Amino acid sequence: MSAGIEHEDLFRQVYAANFDRLLAYALRRVAQPEDAADVVAEVFLVAWRRRDVPPEPETRLWLYGVARRVLANHHRGTQRRERLGDRLRHRLRGGPPADPGSQVPERLAVRSALARLGELDREVLMLTFWEGLEPREISTVLRVSPAVVRTRLSRARARLRDILRDEAGPAGHEPGVMAVRIPEEGR
Repeated sequence: MSAGIEHEDLFRQVYAANFDRLLAYALRRVAQPEDAADVVAEVFLVAWRRRDVPPEPETRLWLYGVARRVLANHHRGTQRRERLGDRLRHRLRGGPPADPGSQVPERLAVRSALARLGELDREVLMLTFWEGLEPREISTVLRVSPAVVRTRLSRARARLRDILRDEAGPAGHEPGVMAVRIPEEGR
């Protein structure tokens, strides 16, 4: 019999003998039942990867030790997510700009114009101006070459400028729309 089959059989036995106990252990220590399922899955993933799981009767105790460490990681991750959520909520509560009404027409015009662009052009512009990424960084995100990003960025700027000009009307009468500044090349 090969070592792979022996390992698989041993794992199945360990799993069958300990699943219910580990699930009950995790359920008593987490807030949500689905979290308990994740913890138990992680414990058995560790057991599967290990080739030297202790023999019975130490197996169950070893699994409890693994579960304890997985739970500690789970609780730390939960605390990190809660702190991040608190920081984001606090930051969002910081309030709108001093005069939010002054930017509404420009924002609507830009969003409308962006919606009329192709997906890649829109994404290149948004990553450049909203996320502050450089072309080489955008190339990594989009999995295209930096040259493609620079070309797309140049064309997207021109298209966006044309769309905004068209939406403003022949004499640029729509208030505020032509005040939208599209940064030129050189980023």
